[in-house]
Amino acid sequence: QVRLVESGGGWVKTGASPRLSCAAYGRPFADYAMAWFRQAPGKERELVAAISWSGSKKVYGKSMEGRSTISRDNDKGLLYLEMDSVKDEDTAVYYCAGTETPNIGNHYPYWGQGTQVTVSS
Repeated sequence: QVRLVESGGGWVKTGASPRLSCAAYGRPFADYAMAWFRQAPGKERELVAAISWSGSKKVYGKSMEGRSTISRDNDKGLLYLEMDSVKDEDTAVYYCAGTETPNIGNHYPYWGQGTQVTVSS
């Protein structure tokens, strides 16, 4: 079983381009397709982006499509989410999640604890 730990959250100025990281421990990182989700106060959790085990396939949710880039470094066991020109409505808890399949899936059994991103001017 993999353990996921997010970092890189905090207060971010409107229009900035922060990067979130997720470190994986316990199992070979390349065994997992990975994803970033987010949940804003009073809203349902939504997909931000997902990536296959090799990084060759990526999908983006509508919430940040065109304003985010998901990537991974399998040698280091790290997943990244680069966000561009964040808006106040991007304020949310961001979670990384994993599924033990090579390709992007719909069900993610493994979750990190989440990192809060607060966007304001």
